[in-house]
Amino acid sequence: MKDGRPSVRTDKLGVVIPCYRVSDQVLDVIAKIGPEVERIIVVDDGCPEGSGRLVESSCRDPRVRVMYHAQNLGVGAATVSGYRLALQEGATIIVKLDGDGQMDPRLIPQLVAPLRQGLADYAKGNRFYHHTLLRQMPGLRLAGNAILSFATKLSSGYWNVMDPTNGFTAIHGACVRALPLDKLDKRFFFESDVLFRLSTIRAAVADVPMRAMYEKGGSNLRVVREALVFPAKHLGCLLKRLVYNYFLRDFNLGSVQLAFGLVLCAFGAVFGAWHWYDSVASGVTASSGTVMLASLPFILGVQFLLGFVGYDVANTPRVPVHLLLQDSEG
Repeated sequence: MKDGRPSVRTDKLGVVIPCYRVSDQVLDVIAKIGPEVERIIVVDDGCPEGSGRLVESSCRDPRVRVMYHAQNLGVGAATVSGYRLALQEGATIIVKLDGDGQMDPRLIPQLVAPLRQGLADYAKGNRFYHHTLLRQMPGLRLAGNAILSFATKLSSGYWNVMDPTNGFTAIHGACVRALPLDKLDKRFFFESDVLFRLSTIRAAVADVPMRAMYEKGGSNLRVVREALVFPAKHLGCLLKRLVYNYFLRDFNLGSVQLAFGLVLCAFGAVFGAWHWYDSVASGVTASSGTVMLASLPFILGVQFLLGFVGYDVANTPRVPVHLLLQDSEG
């Protein structure tokens, strides 16, 4: 809104397609992208199959631009490169679409609808929405994504989203400009890292139901391998989010609950462990007062932490911020 007048929506839609070992599928993916898209950015991320050269030689779509990474940097780095070029090309909403054929480009209008309607700043696909479709998903991937989804809820604060590794996303250009693009994870943690970064600007995120397609080959993501790497990254995001959102940016009831919960749990655990060790070493049973002094703070601390979780869930960002960000840019 400018000068008290509502802004006119003149969204220009761009699509970014990171490419690595997708030469068998990428042309078909591009062919399915509808006329609502004005620019298509294909990023050859050091693809050994030459996906970028294939697109340049075989695709006649005038909307397509191809850019290259000299070496493979990862899907996150390729997406960021595409974001930057799409912004230069004037895109106001940018869709990230994998080139492996596991996402249906014909769903792009549904994906961007929450942004165009002013309901969200970021939208992502959710393959878990319709339970009847879950039978299409390999069991190992289903279990891995469920675990990663819960970890992402904790680390990002978006308790309303599922399927965090889903690469079918749409983001408003104003939010892209507000993100520290150089700090985003360059590989498969990219989508989860984006959610964490979006939480720091209080962006609203929406899930859009979609059908996953696995018949055209496997994804480059290896869920088991990445699940071994992701915990440390999620823990880092969680700690940064809590410090930033509850102690630096704001101090509220959730901050009090978190602080008291951590202190009381730590005191109860340390005090109880010390006296348990002393009791075992000396052979003298601890008094009931000592047991109470250890257990009561711990129980109260758990209650405070549960209260904080409830506050954090209610504090999930729900109001879009891209109009405010646009006004600050203008």
